[in-house]
Amino acid sequence: MTKAYWVATYREIKNQDNLTEYAKLAGPAIAACGGRFLARGLPSIAKEAGLLQRVVLIEFDSLEMAKGAYESEGYKKALQALGDDSVVRDIRIIEAA
Repeated sequence: MTKAYWVATYREIKNQDNLTEYAKLAGPAIAACGGRFLARGLPSIAKEAGLLQRVVLIEFDSLEMAKGAYESEGYKKALQALGDDSVVRDIRIIEAA
């Protein structure tokens, strides 16, 4: 089975309180679906067109597990806590090579 990864980059954080509430719910929801946080925070170094903005990297045992975590009820509750205009971010799910 090929591992998969969530890569989330935060371009802008507009409401830190909502992001904090989201994180309280999202972490356990993702872990319950088999996700393991490998890295989260600001980059130590950004090269070429890289930006010094928050990045989160989460590993799953399969693409199906990663997709299932995003679609899970627990994660949907976290997204509700985040709201529609609290952050500008990009989430990508990619399979390992």
